[in-house]
Amino acid sequence: MKYIVLIGDGMADYPIDELGNLTPLQAANTPNMDFIAKHGRCGAARTVPDDMPAGSDVANLSILGYDPVKYYSGRGPLEAASMGISLEKDDVAFRCNLITEKDGLLADYSAGHISNEEARILIEAVDNELGNGCKFHAGISYRHLLVMKQGEKAECIAPHDVMGQPVESVLPCGDASEMLRELIRKSKPVLEAHDVNTKRKENGKNPANLIWPWGQGKAPMMPLFKETYGVSGSIISAVDLLKGIGKYAGLQVINVPGATGYLDTNFSGKAAYALESLKERDFVAVHVEAPDEAGHMGDIDAKIKAIEDFDEKVVGGMLNELGGFGDFRILVLPDHYTPISVKTHTREPVPFAIYSSTESADYVERFDEDSTKEGVFGEVIGHNLMGMLMK
Repeated sequence: MKYIVLIGDGMADYPIDELGNLTPLQAANTPNMDFIAKHGRCGAARTVPDDMPAGSDVANLSILGYDPVKYYSGRGPLEAASMGISLEKDDVAFRCNLITEKDGLLADYSAGHISNEEARILIEAVDNELGNGCKFHAGISYRHLLVMKQGEKAECIAPHDVMGQPVESVLPCGDASEMLRELIRKSKPVLEAHDVNTKRKENGKNPANLIWPWGQGKAPMMPLFKETYGVSGSIISAVDLLKGIGKYAGLQVINVPGATGYLDTNFSGKAAYALESLKERDFVAVHVEAPDEAGHMGDIDAKIKAIEDFDEKVVGGMLNELGGFGDFRILVLPDHYTPISVKTHTREPVPFAIYSSTESADYVERFDEDSTKEGVFGEVIGHNLMGMLMK
């Protein structure tokens, strides 16, 4: 038996007036997810516990079978694992965005989705100037890492949650936050005057003129996926967070050429590499960030296009070839809602469908936020999904 999990990050949404009161998932053409819903069994999964942040870290831990209440320690250490950064016992790892501050406001959480090379140069400049007692590590695009010996209990806000708000009103606060606020403020002159940002502004692009640490924690202790479920597996994502979860879980992390974590990602390549991995292993999880990015931008058309690309090139790409692997079960779902109207994550139970090549279906006709609620599974706790898939 082969087991496949396909995650369209942030696909779920609220009804939108411009779409005739449909959600982007309902308005999109999704024949492959609809096939899985119609020929499988459906429900709604609460991937984010009520008292935890509605982040991709929490939600994807749930999807992969790890109770976030028990195993979640912060986003930073998961991304550190993906980047090959070993944390000492007292190290605190922060996700560190490069953002755009404009007229005192947090204008862009991604600095215009800055390129990898531009970002690397800027993070190295910040580390050279401010890396006394801490260390900055370059990642991908706007997503980087800060490691220090304090700040675990500081209250830090994800930048995509406070777009358009005054920077000074949403700075880290609470226990040991003084150093973080100082680093943020001191990064401004380092970045603002840098040649990289001068050229970006000349070309009409948002400058990466401020750092923004958040999502901190120490290294988690998690059981291996194979020890829990008895199968070896792989994970495919362009996002360091998902790769880090995979590393802690003992899954093989597969890097796909052209996978960007953005709207231009290599959708078809992810399906192809996932199918190749199933020749050696019995489980694969494929994560696609594009719908979430469109949700954060508030771009309806981009979100529908990202959902349709996910359906055609990832879900369809897998379904069309899985018959050659014998019996299989496939789970498709978003990790959380990223509604266009609020441009950030929310915690409603997400739609899911499990299709098995050997089992009968329920009576759901299509894959969307409303239809799957009528499925045989009803509402379930997110970290139980993996057990349901594996039986």
